[in-house]
Amino acid sequence: MYLQHARGLLAHPRLGWLTIKNEHTSLTQLCCKRLSILAAIPAISLFFGLTLTGWSLSGKEFHLFSVDKAFLLSFGFYCSMIIGALSMAYFIFWLEKTYDAKVDFEHCVNFITYTALPMYLAGVVALVPIVWLVVLVILTAVIYSLYLLYVGIPVFMSIPEGRGFMFSTSIIMAGLCTLVSWIALSAVLFSGTIMS
Repeated sequence: MYLQHARGLLAHPRLGWLTIKNEHTSLTQLCCKRLSILAAIPAISLFFGLTLTGWSLSGKEFHLFSVDKAFLLSFGFYCSMIIGALSMAYFIFWLEKTYDAKVDFEHCVNFITYTALPMYLAGVVALVPIVWLVVLVILTAVIYSLYLLYVGIPVFMSIPEGRGFMFSTSIIMAGLCTLVSWIALSAVLFSGTIMS
């Protein structure tokens, strides 16, 4: 079912959001079936990329990781994506009262999971962890996720476009704070793994 939603969102975002909005799923189902599977795509790709290809800054010299180190990094990356998504969902749930939206936490988790869908799918690039390539692909995915956010908020939250724009901008500000925290945590984890 969520693959159909994913196709709909990528092909026709407005219609895709309407379909997703009308779906009612439990929090357990959202976390176990959607968020956990989608977050596993970049984490598993990173694990295989680090152990089979190795990471590289330029694409010329590759540094392989041991299975233990790659697993630690991938697992930490996976956990941080889940925690980041749930934190953003809670922020949207907390903020929705300000913008007169009437959604529950489950809908917020569903919304943030599908908003981040391009980034999860783009995580496949970690199979070839060349830093400049990963940054380029993820940046493209982030831009499309921002587009989905701006299109989706008014539809999903049933609020006017102007209010949706302000709501989306607030979410982006919170997302940037979450991203900075995630980058700092990743840098500490990555440098700690390399040094050991």
